[in-house]
Amino acid sequence: MIDLAGYRVLVTGGSRGIGAACCRLFAKAGATVMVQYLASGARAKQVLDEIERISSQLHRPHRKVHCDVTDHDQIEELFAFVRREWGGLDGLVNNAGVWIHDPLVDLDKTKLEATLAVNVVGPFLCARQAVPLLRESHDGSIINISSTAGQRGEAFYSPYAASKGAMISATKSWSTELAPQIRVNAVAPGWVDTDMTAEALSGEGRAKALAAIPLQRIATAEDIAGAVLFLASPLARHITGEILNVNGGSVLIG
Repeated sequence: MIDLAGYRVLVTGGSRGIGAACCRLFAKAGATVMVQYLASGARAKQVLDEIERISSQLHRPHRKVHCDVTDHDQIEELFAFVRREWGGLDGLVNNAGVWIHDPLVDLDKTKLEATLAVNVVGPFLCARQAVPLLRESHDGSIINISSTAGQRGEAFYSPYAASKGAMISATKSWSTELAPQIRVNAVAPGWVDTDMTAEALSGEGRAKALAAIPLQRIATAEDIAGAVLFLASPLARHITGEILNVNGGSVLIG
């Protein structure tokens, strides 16, 4: 039912987890995908190979691109590359992120700055560069990946929670600032089975997480990607400024 043929989307952090699942799902819907990565070049190549097999007949080719989303100059070059390769952009998924354990009493300046740089500064820099391209689209869209941590906080991960709360506020701010040409929404996952959460969701950690989820399952990366795809699609053409919770009922925030 969702047909995104001709749609051009850039997914940051696209080499693994939620980002990789988004890349695959967009490709299945007919979109052309750019996979941004920083450290996982081999995995980005795997994702690129997968989506090329999924949709090999596109007028424009899928691409992977190495870029540090916290570096202003690299971000400028990234979006210049998007324009050169594709001539424009229809969607930006701000997914790149880090989740670093950092108790307040032991707060590490380096960890704090790294968390805010990747999770907040990165999306701001990407959105700023994407706006001129998205305004040329017939239905430009930005989708930010937030978290339930940004809604209720998260003990021992307060920099992460603060960064994801910032993206909720940014989503609401941008949605009115950039309307009517660009829609801006966010997806707020709860627990998701990814490399990032593998250690936390082992043993007793998984049992504790499941006990707090009414649907009694941990989300897959594909569960989150489905929500992202919906928000990018024409089915969501009258939705902007919304935070779509995908948490199995664990945090009931409307």
